[in-house]
Amino acid sequence: MAQTWEPGRPGVLSLPSGRLIRGRGILAPVPSGPGPEFGLYLLGRRPRPVAWDSRWVRWRDLLLPADDAEALDAFREAWRRAATERVEVACWGGRGRTGTALACIAVLDGVPADEAVAFVRRNYRRGAVETPWQRRYVGRFTGVEP
Repeated sequence: MAQTWEPGRPGVLSLPSGRLIRGRGILAPVPSGPGPEFGLYLLGRRPRPVAWDSRWVRWRDLLLPADDAEALDAFREAWRRAATERVEVACWGGRGRTGTALACIAVLDGVPADEAVAFVRRNYRRGAVETPWQRRYVGRFTGVEP
């Protein structure tokens, strides 16, 4: 049986397919309710271990992923697992890197790349995808191998 997030909960982004993914900042308190079953962590250094399946993508604050192919694979895994599991995507603040990853995952879900930043800002967090290069990264994101 699918164990996904409850729509409308803090940080939960509803994708056009109906998949739900929670974005959050690691520095903020953990939201109440059930925890994730898979976490995608976008940080400059390896995160602390967690009690659920997780994946780390090396991604320094305000920049872009260190490895585009690894990031694409991680976005695909998060999108795939969100069909039946509680998936969270997180960086320190939950805005720039998290918003960029959520926008790319939205592209995988069918949102046009040139609309994905606006989609995430409207449905996840107004200040998501912080820098011009993060916006360009999403705008050029195709979901295929670089």
